[in-house]
Amino acid sequence: MKKDKAKIKKRPGGPPGMEKAKDFKGTLLKIVRYCREHWGACLYAIIAGVIATILTLLGPAFIAMLSGIINEGIGAPEGIDFSAVLRIALLLIAFYIIGWVISSSQQVVMNKVTQNVSKKLRGDISVKINRLPMSYFNTTSTGDVLSRVTNDVDLIAQTLSQSVGSLVSSLTLLIGSVIIMLITNVIMTVAAVVSVLVGFALMGAIMSRSQKFFFMQQKALGDVNGHIEEIFTGHSVVRAYNAEATSREEFEALNHRLRDCGFKAQCFGGMMPPLMGFIGNLGFVTVCIVGALLAFNGNIAFEVIVAFMMYVRFFNQPLSQLAQVAQSLQSAAAAGERVFEFLEQQEMEDESHKQTAIEEAKGEVEFSHVRFGYEGSDNIVIKDFTAKAKPGQKIAIVGPTGAGKTTLVNLLMRFHEIQSGEIRIDGIPISELTRKNVHDQFCMVLQDTWVFQGTIRENLVYCTEGVTDEKMISACKAVGIDHFIRTLPEGYDTVLSDSTSLSQGQKQQLTIARAMIADRPMLILDEATSSVDTRTELQIQNAMDELMKDRTSFVIAHRLSTVRNADLILAIKDGDIVESGTHDELLAKGGFYAELYNSQFEQIPA
Repeated sequence: MKKDKAKIKKRPGGPPGMEKAKDFKGTLLKIVRYCREHWGACLYAIIAGVIATILTLLGPAFIAMLSGIINEGIGAPEGIDFSAVLRIALLLIAFYIIGWVISSSQQVVMNKVTQNVSKKLRGDISVKINRLPMSYFNTTSTGDVLSRVTNDVDLIAQTLSQSVGSLVSSLTLLIGSVIIMLITNVIMTVAAVVSVLVGFALMGAIMSRSQKFFFMQQKALGDVNGHIEEIFTGHSVVRAYNAEATSREEFEALNHRLRDCGFKAQCFGGMMPPLMGFIGNLGFVTVCIVGALLAFNGNIAFEVIVAFMMYVRFFNQPLSQLAQVAQSLQSAAAAGERVFEFLEQQEMEDESHKQTAIEEAKGEVEFSHVRFGYEGSDNIVIKDFTAKAKPGQKIAIVGPTGAGKTTLVNLLMRFHEIQSGEIRIDGIPISELTRKNVHDQFCMVLQDTWVFQGTIRENLVYCTEGVTDEKMISACKAVGIDHFIRTLPEGYDTVLSDSTSLSQGQKQQLTIARAMIADRPMLILDEATSSVDTRTELQIQNAMDELMKDRTSFVIAHRLSTVRNADLILAIKDGDIVESGTHDELLAKGGFYAELYNSQFEQIPA
């Protein structure tokens, strides 16, 4: 049963073998387009690879000349011409040194290109993240996104660094060897070429079958990273519920899939180099036999056979290199598909053309027949919501879990786009405003607190310019966290880290102080005091009452005692307003709100 449970919890993607191989050539072309800015460096790398390979190809010709001089000198009366041998040997050494220098410079240039391309890819991903709608992150794990940014981009960079030079050198060496071999002896060339045609056919068949496994391997790696990120984030919950074994089983199921895909991908990829090596050796033996027969019949000289043997080795060597390059390109294509799939996701609407803007909102907010359902779900969360908040009013939104309270404020902040209806701020539809302009009108305190690793001061004045120490300290005193901060070793300059951790309640106090410091026209509080004790809640409530003066405020609360002084209470059920009014008016009705309010004081039967 445990294994079945682990399998059931496996992330989407289907079992191995279900994914289809995607656009291999198209993905490689997209990677090449990313190198267009560095076409000069890439062109140099290609030319350098060609020149270095040509210098390598000239080596056997000089060796053949040396063999001819030595062979003639052995039987001649004057003996071997050692001065000619020395000249040719020095020239050969010079060619090899020049080739090595050019090859090294090619590698340096390609490493620089690789780093720049990977930097651009990561930069584009970073920009893309800020342009994607929130709905994308509702359906994609954080670990999978991080895997695309790190593992997949690293794999593309590694392939560019190692494979481009090898590809150019191998192709040049292969073509050059064939040309020189044809010039040297057609019969032996045909024997060598025919023997390796089978190798090319087998390599093509293996590549067509193995590509899907490389893609599945990268997908499974993203799933594993997503699971690890979730477990590490919720480590305390996992320990509290003794879920280590269950989490381990789920990890093992995902890891087994990664191992299975990786094993198949590496098996197919690993078959090519030894296969091509075998085919190359077979061609070498074939050429030896044919060359021996031709030499026996007097159709070819000894030094020609020596040179041809080296050219055959040059001809076979690129085949193994091309097999390795093909394997690397398959991995890079699989990684590239995931990266470009992310980069090609539909972005939020471009708002550069919008000219309408609100400098400082008065605070009138109107919901008119708003309808909304999350993407990919048939469930309509907000059905037909209509309400109006006047400037300076405190609007409380109450209702059972799942009624759509948080969804409403997300729509107001344009984290999601409504399907129909309209939301207006000061009479202007928010669809005519940029998201940045809408966000500038609100302070927001969420139920889930967020602090980053930095000083307390940096967390408090987050993205707010011109904040004085007096204003910051005043806000912290108002929410009751100033005394605690002063007890820390560095006070407000204490860096928040594992050694200086805050409780959940203290984090919530800090985020409320952050909202007070931002001091914007409107305020959203989503269960802002859910993690603090009653005494602190009263202190914060008094501070919030002061903060909410002359500001339109939207307060989501489950503890209805905190919203009794609201100017307007909206009781929501199943995405619709069922009741609205003040606390006293709604209690007098004895309806849905009164039932919610009184239920907080009822005792659960034993």
